[in-house]
Amino acid sequence: MSNESYIGWLRKKVGNGLILSSSFGAVIHDHQGRLLLQEKSSGEAWSLPAGGIELGESPQEAIAREVMEETGYAIHIHGILGVFGGRAFRYTYPNGDQVEYVVTLFQCRIIDGSGIPSDTETKSTRYFGRHEMPELALPYPKGELFRAF
Repeated sequence: MSNESYIGWLRKKVGNGLILSSSFGAVIHDHQGRLLLQEKSSGEAWSLPAGGIELGESPQEAIAREVMEETGYAIHIHGILGVFGGRAFRYTYPNGDQVEYVVTLFQCRIIDGSGIPSDTETKSTRYFGRHEMPELALPYPKGELFRAF
């Protein structure tokens, strides 16, 4: 596999057919209780800072890496908010890749960082209140996203 991502390697084997993928999302609030969301560069819907795990990585390492890449922030993980999945968490990317996610949401807080993403996936990041949130790519229950604050 060399430097290739696990999902990249898997996609070469199965094409764009439906796969099951373990994923992690960060629930990060500011001091006003607003939720940090990421606008994707590809024009997809808004999402939590999130992503998949690489071989040899712990879930905590995966979410810390993804948040740093997508937002430019280092985080402290407080705990797990919930685990979501099933048919409602199926998603088709603009390139036709199909995935059904099993997503573990971590409650996190920012401890450091520039706020400047290091990847090209992120167009922008922004905090949203519960009643002003855009539609998300995956149907996380709003109650769960704001429960911890």
